[in-house]
Amino acid sequence: MDIKIKALMRNWQKRNISGIFCLDKAEAAAKLLEIIPAAQTIGFSGSQTLEQLGTIKALKTRGNQVFDPYLAGLSREEGLDIRRKAAVADYYLTSANAIAEGGELVFFSGYGHRISGIANARQVIVVCGINKLTASLEEAISRSRKYATPLNCKRLNWQSACLADGACHEEVCFAPDYKRMCCQILIIETEINPERLKVILVNEPLGF
Repeated sequence: MDIKIKALMRNWQKRNISGIFCLDKAEAAAKLLEIIPAAQTIGFSGSQTLEQLGTIKALKTRGNQVFDPYLAGLSREEGLDIRRKAAVADYYLTSANAIAEGGELVFFSGYGHRISGIANARQVIVVCGINKLTASLEEAISRSRKYATPLNCKRLNWQSACLADGACHEEVCFAPDYKRMCCQILIIETEINPERLKVILVNEPLGF
């Protein structure tokens, strides 16, 4: 573990956030199964990082009750109801758009379901690749808006202003002309409840 990561872990400790460092995604996937008891309910947000780890499939296979709003055949209302249940699950799993070296975590959201889960679940685990680490909070917000969001819009064919050229056009990205993805921003500076929030930092690139 290099000096920068050790400093980040100390910063998280000061902020009441439990930092866990894993060398690769296999170790991170195993750590998640180790932390989460089989009897606990699971909520999660759509995440390329979690998909790369195979986490949701592994938890379902093990027998955890997973509130999955992405199941085929669900109506919009059914999907929304599952997202509401996911937000108050025993464990909520997600990834951040960016992490500042000072320890702040940045999350962008379109509808706010991910933000609700992070704020309300009994336990929250954030999994991030080393590629999401930035030097400052300002750079973390910039990365989230100008890099991660356009890539997610392209992945989901989300009709935002950045879809065509991959560049952020926040000054014009409003309804009815566009469907904006970065509608809500959550910045976690610290956590009031000890042991509620854990961050697994993986020493390889994951997600956007």
